[in-house]
Amino acid sequence: MTSDDKKSWAEELLRQKAEELGRLPKKDDFDEPTRSRIKAFLGPWPRALESAGLKEAKSVPEKSKKKKRAACKSKNQTISARQKLERRRENANKQKASNENKNE
Repeated sequence: MTSDDKKSWAEELLRQKAEELGRLPKKDDFDEPTRSRIKAFLGPWPRALESAGLKEAKSVPEKSKKKKRAACKSKNQTISARQKLERRRENANKQKASNENKNE
């Protein structure tokens, strides 16, 4: 069985169970081995239901994307500030060593 066959099998199983129950299937509607296979082939339960076409994919709000970008930018700025501070310290130490050598 290829990876695509496994995915198709799991998706079909979910669709059949949904039709049989008249609602979205829950993890508890399957025995442990079957549930494990479905999750192995399709990922976490919500993604499995989305893959089978039983549930609409959750869209990520634009605001959330902006927050992630801002957090990343802030992190990069922090790293940059740290690097600048380290460079200043190194330069100060070099200058101090240079001055000490001149005085000797």
